[in-house]
Amino acid sequence: MKTFMGYVAGLLFGLGLAISGMTDPARVLGFLDVAGAWDPTLLFVLGGAVVTAFIGYRLVWRRDAPWFAGCFTLPTRGDLDSRLLGGAALFSIGWGLSGYCPGPAVASLGGASEPLVALLVSMIVGWWLASRLKPKS
Repeated sequence: MKTFMGYVAGLLFGLGLAISGMTDPARVLGFLDVAGAWDPTLLFVLGGAVVTAFIGYRLVWRRDAPWFAGCFTLPTRGDLDSRLLGGAALFSIGWGLSGYCPGPAVASLGGASEPLVALLVSMIVGWWLASRLKPKS
């Protein structure tokens, strides 16, 4: 059931991206073009996501455990290291150059274009490299 609910959440996320127009890289690039023809649409989508997450977290934390898992699992690290900052920088550069972040990229697979395929291949190579470069714990 946990896996199924993950698919349902992904489907809802993808539908939200498609309905809001965030699978269109031109819209994202328009948001990032603050000195030109700025498109504030992404700001409203992000605002809606923040409000939804704020309310959702308040409701979830009232429970003793999640519905489809034994306990809540939260990140335990709070430090900023070079891997995190480097990954964030690469993510931002890729997003700015292509107009896609991973969610909209996967949601846009039906209308694959050369820039989209290049981004997805780069993303897969990045995941593979990150798994190879994990620090020994």
